[in-house]
Amino acid sequence: MSHKKAAAELRKHMGEREKVSLSIVLPFFNEQETIGGVVEEIRTALHGRNDYEIILVNDGSTDLNSNTLERLPVHLVHHRENRGYGAAIKTGIRHSSGELIVILDADGTYPAAEIPRLLETIGAGADMAVGDRSHQPEARRNLGPWHRRLAKGLLAVTANYLAGRRIPDLNSGLRAFRRCDAERFLRLAPDGFSLTATLTLAYLCEGLTVEYVPITYRPRSGRERSKIRPVQDTAAILLTIIRTITYFHPLKVFLPAALAFGAAGVAMLIIGILTHNILDGTVSVLLLSGVQLAVLGLVADLISRKGR
Repeated sequence: MSHKKAAAELRKHMGEREKVSLSIVLPFFNEQETIGGVVEEIRTALHGRNDYEIILVNDGSTDLNSNTLERLPVHLVHHRENRGYGAAIKTGIRHSSGELIVILDADGTYPAAEIPRLLETIGAGADMAVGDRSHQPEARRNLGPWHRRLAKGLLAVTANYLAGRRIPDLNSGLRAFRRCDAERFLRLAPDGFSLTATLTLAYLCEGLTVEYVPITYRPRSGRERSKIRPVQDTAAILLTIIRTITYFHPLKVFLPAALAFGAAGVAMLIIGILTHNILDGTVSVLLLSGVQLAVLGLVADLISRKGR
């Protein structure tokens, strides 16, 4: 059964839960100290609305106090074990009933008070509205130590090139979008932290409108540290960027690689001529590799266009 059919079946059998127009998906893992405050902040931000639901997704927390969570005005979904941020988001979307989806972290770093602004941006015609943490010096400092900010910067440069436009905040965890759009891409999204990067790139590659709304970004509260592993997660996000762009626009990945091998082959040939020491094998391998990569890119591009 496809993801879309499974989600439809799940919503069909969700019992007597009243359908709403807006679903707030809040994944958490060992963040019980901050969940209550975030839920209350969401309710304050949406005061006067009665057409929304809050979906809490427990991603295998080990510090869980069920009595505390059960008192919250939310729908609670559990993973028996920790499956990852992306998996929790996808579970929350499958269990939600709203056509508009907002995702938000449970650690208190993102201001839930900005949710109405994101919804206004969607109402004004955007396909996705993203909370942008990059504009404010204080918010940038709260992103973590310098090496994490450097890694994020390198990822952003790569993503900007491959997507063909500037992406102010690739991995923001506060965003709003329509269910019908997101369900097209959830099958491509990984279970880890790179789900948000995948959605951003998929929307941009398909010509959907992504608007960025400046927000503040607060220091983490509670005792739990960030779940992000700098080396592993940076590598995973980089791979996700390349994989997503390869899926939608293969030539942006294959063509630069082909040109690099071709240029290296030509350079080796010129050096060989000037030094009277032509390395036939090396030059041939580099030039043939360039041609093969270009052909692979063209074939991949044809397959990509046919499949969409």
